[in-house]
Amino acid sequence: MTIRLYKAYTPGTRNRTVSTFTEITSNKPQKSLLKKNHRSQGHNHRGIITSRYKGGGHKKRYRLIDFRRNKLNIEAKVASIEYDPNRNARIALLHYIDGEKRYILHPRSLNLGSKVISGPSVPIELGNALPLESIPLGTAVHNIELTPNKGGQIVRAAGTYAQIVAKEGKFITLKLPSSEVRMIRKECYATIGQVGNIDANNITIGKAGRNRWLGKRPRVRGVVMNPIDHPHGGGEGRSPIGKTHPVTPWGKPALGMKTRKNKKYSNRYILRRRK
Repeated sequence: MTIRLYKAYTPGTRNRTVSTFTEITSNKPQKSLLKKNHRSQGHNHRGIITSRYKGGGHKKRYRLIDFRRNKLNIEAKVASIEYDPNRNARIALLHYIDGEKRYILHPRSLNLGSKVISGPSVPIELGNALPLESIPLGTAVHNIELTPNKGGQIVRAAGTYAQIVAKEGKFITLKLPSSEVRMIRKECYATIGQVGNIDANNITIGKAGRNRWLGKRPRVRGVVMNPIDHPHGGGEGRSPIGKTHPVTPWGKPALGMKTRKNKKYSNRYILRRRK
């Protein structure tokens, strides 16, 4: 992926960058793999806003992605590489030799016409899915299961990959993109390679309207609100928050406070916490 830069012809093009979409090979998604995408836009079932600063945005349909990779020992060919409005990674359409079609996350450098396969004893090649116990040490993997047969849950964002660093007993030790080191059961599947679209993190939005296209509404600082709306609010002019530490609108500690539960069941599998 490459990034296109704009000259400052208007305020909206100053510092604005976009993807060139050179890797995209098809503009029309596979109809059988689309479904309606109801967006609550931050409202609950009573219509009350429970998650602020969401709403608007372009209409989009959900692409059904095969995170399980459970079609074992059946070869598939990459028929197209497509844009997915629901994620920052690209998706690849697979045509299996038995006629079925599925979407997967597009691994970096996987080209049109390449062959991929999943199974416990398939070759260690880009795009193939195997149990973690069958993958050599040092290999970069993505779309990793946390529970066997549940489907990939972690390392799915554009440009991310995890590295296998150790094998011991029933568990495989992985170093995750967040620098966390944790153990995962050896039966869990993962896909070889790094997720594509590695420059997604380098895109500069450039103007507020572009965030509105993505369904993001303006975010307001608590210090400029009234006291009724936020604990930081009130005062004359530019006044400080008036507290020892910043807090959320509901009075809980904010900005750096750890929110993970101390007794979460998976703490035993984490060897080194993320920074």
